[in-house]
Amino acid sequence: MDTRPIRNRTTILGLLFVAYSCNNRGDVVTPVVKPLMEAVYASGFVVSEDEHQIFSEVDGTITAKLANDGDVVSKDAPIFIIESGQQSARFRIAKENYELALRNKSDNSPVLHELSAAADAAKSKMEFDSINAERYTNLWNQRATTRVEYDRYILLYKNSRNEYTAQNSRLRRMKDQVALELQNATNQLKIAGDESGKYIVKSEVDGRIFKTVKEKGELVRRSELLAVVGRDTGFYLQLSVDELDIQRIKEGQTVLVKIDAFPDKIFHAKVRKIYPMVNRQQQSLRVDAVLEGKLPESYSGLAVEANIVIRQKEKAIVVPKTALLPGDSVIIKTDDGDIKIHVTTGIKTLDEVEITEGIKADQPLVSFTTIH
Repeated sequence: MDTRPIRNRTTILGLLFVAYSCNNRGDVVTPVVKPLMEAVYASGFVVSEDEHQIFSEVDGTITAKLANDGDVVSKDAPIFIIESGQQSARFRIAKENYELALRNKSDNSPVLHELSAAADAAKSKMEFDSINAERYTNLWNQRATTRVEYDRYILLYKNSRNEYTAQNSRLRRMKDQVALELQNATNQLKIAGDESGKYIVKSEVDGRIFKTVKEKGELVRRSELLAVVGRDTGFYLQLSVDELDIQRIKEGQTVLVKIDAFPDKIFHAKVRKIYPMVNRQQQSLRVDAVLEGKLPESYSGLAVEANIVIRQKEKAIVVPKTALLPGDSVIIKTDDGDIKIHVTTGIKTLDEVEITEGIKADQPLVSFTTIH
């Protein structure tokens, strides 16, 4: 089984061929028929499904820690409560402004009551002056009053009508103003409430708290890590594959997994996703694989080593790689001496190679492991 990326293989075998050309000594090996697997080595970690880090959205002090490492939590369950004197003051002011705006908009609003009373008084005066204006108009038509009296009552009516119109306009403007002030105060209270909601740190999923990094009484800053939460009902592998091998990886391939915490068990997984971004420091790419079956314990972050199966065969003619010369040729032993022949290769591992054409299963070959 290929356990890790190997580079410069041609160079190594080329040196062996040069050594053989200079000294025709070596061990005799016979091909073996056995199962053979070609795989790509990967390393990584076990990660819980929907695992994510929770960061603080505010500055403040942790006044309550409601869950601990390993606790099972439901979605929206509070984990931390953070308090800030400044935020409390903002919320109190927003609430007071909302209550004032609500009173000003209500039927018992002092502001609206005063303007409404002024409008009613102006209306009553306008109606009274309207009656007098109509009466003096009739008297004037009958030549029963003077022009001065007629003009005076007509002017009084016009003035009271204008006053009523003005009072009505003030009342409408004030109603619009208090309605707008109530809407603004409602919005500000909602914003303050939402901001206060950020002081209650909650779980985003039904799952388990894998890690907390803060305790009651500690100060926290905005964007500071508080906890790591994920689902404990499912886990996947976050693997790192050498960029030289990534073109051989396909979704759906079988993965054989060794987890350090469970040394006596081999786990199986399937490649789920191949990420296109290369890690420049490690010259590798991320590959995710889904575990088949459950882990014995619900631990996230366990170190793993894995072999992603590229191809395998139950019965393959296998020889040591040290018997294969550059150009895919071997030295066979015959009664007439050593003969170099070309062969066709198949599956290759770190130490062995499959020969698909060119030799028989019982054909003795020369291996160069003991050349000096």
